[in-house]
Amino acid sequence: MNTRVPIGLVLGGGSLLSKVSRELTTAVERELAPLGVTAQQAALILYAAPAASRPNELAAEVGTDTAGMTRLLDRLESKGLLTRGPHPKDRRAVVVELTPDGHALVPQIAPCFGRVTTRLLDGFNAPEIKQLNGLLNRMLENLR
Repeated sequence: MNTRVPIGLVLGGGSLLSKVSRELTTAVERELAPLGVTAQQAALILYAAPAASRPNELAAEVGTDTAGMTRLLDRLESKGLLTRGPHPKDRRAVVVELTPDGHALVPQIAPCFGRVTTRLLDGFNAPEIKQLNGLLNRMLENLR
């Protein structure tokens, strides 16, 4: 950490990021509520849509651990939005695939995220958004 930055500013920035994260999650959850999925479930559906995937690959994308991924998959499977089946080349592995109902949600989910992102970045110009993305990526790298 850069010791020249006042600690109050550093702590305030972390608190502000937490507040933005909570508000962003709340806004996304509201947008997705009519579809009957949470933000994390919707993200998993979007990541699983292109092709059959292993649960551990999806877990990394949606930011959860093995136990959380199992619960997430259980919920989506009980809603009839995905299935788990044997991997075609590895008997020990499982693959996740969307059902037709899961695929039908994909074009409805993406605009929900888009509407929230548009509100989030209202009033920012392209260079500011580029700078913000760069700063957030640096923060992620610092934490990793």
